[in-house]
Amino acid sequence: MNIQPLGDRVLVEPAAAEEKVGGIIIPDTAKEKPLHGKIVAVGNGTKDEEMILKAGDEVLYGKYSGTELELEGVKYLMMRQSDVLAIIK
Repeated sequence: MNIQPLGDRVLVEPAAAEEKVGGIIIPDTAKEKPLHGKIVAVGNGTKDEEMILKAGDEVLYGKYSGTELELEGVKYLMMRQSDVLAIIK
């Protein structure tokens, strides 16, 4: 990975959206944006906010959180640690 988030930012790989619901195939335009994913990289935190998340954590985040970016054909979200709602255990 060639991206290192700065400060209190994390790089999240969103989970794949569901393709089928009860045997019905959902077109791309109707798929809901996933609200969970896996953290790929984290920053060092700031002097005011310690980084508690780490690479590999499965997390939940808000519907409109983060900035979308694409690297080597894979879509990611860059967001602040405070945008993460919970860690999935």
